[in-house]
Amino acid sequence: MDVLSVIGLILAACALLIGAILKGAGLASLVSSAAFMIVIVGTIAAICIQTPLAVMKDAGRILPWIFRPPANRRAELIRKMVEWSNTARKQGLLGLEPIIERESDQFVRKGLQLVVDGSEPDVIRSILEVDMHVREQTDLRGAKVFEGMGIYAPTLGIIGAVLGLMAVLQNLADPSKLGHGIAAAFTATIYGIGLANLFFLPVASKLKVAIARQTEAREMVIEGMISIAQGENPRSIESKLQGYLH
Repeated sequence: MDVLSVIGLILAACALLIGAILKGAGLASLVSSAAFMIVIVGTIAAICIQTPLAVMKDAGRILPWIFRPPANRRAELIRKMVEWSNTARKQGLLGLEPIIERESDQFVRKGLQLVVDGSEPDVIRSILEVDMHVREQTDLRGAKVFEGMGIYAPTLGIIGAVLGLMAVLQNLADPSKLGHGIAAAFTATIYGIGLANLFFLPVASKLKVAIARQTEAREMVIEGMISIAQGENPRSIESKLQGYLH
């Protein structure tokens, strides 16, 4: 569990709610069905128009990473690859074959299979790098969905404010409605800017960090698999890969 994400969301809610009370606006000023429709429903509509269905599914798949990012198993992977290197030196590359079925990570399994098949180091690197880059780009497209929502929300908030002010101008003859109408007009702006800066854009940034960490871990796996295929000393492999822990 990423505690900072939980703390951040709680503080974001407190910043808006307590801020509204301290400013004297009150919590009721933040409730507006019209602002909800224009900003939130409008943002969802815009992102649906922009995004293919497959990318939207990827966005939904990686969203939980803001609370539970993919496990950082670099130290464990290094230990395993050193063990695999020892096995390969003692039993040959075919000695790694029983290990493949026990490995849960599909990327690691693919690398092990290439090593067991006796593929050349350049071939192993080429195949695994293609896999790594495709996975990275797929996940990044999912993260950019939230980035797009963070761009659309403030603009729709401004549209909501303009529509609200238009309604106010239609009631200039009744001064008693002006103050409430103007306040309601700016509620949409709060929705748009608040959601963008306190949720959508931070979520996109955090997902990009998680994706970058995954890519680094896969780069480490590639280096380890190539070292095993080349028959390098296990101690040398361990020393090389430990650089990925920092």
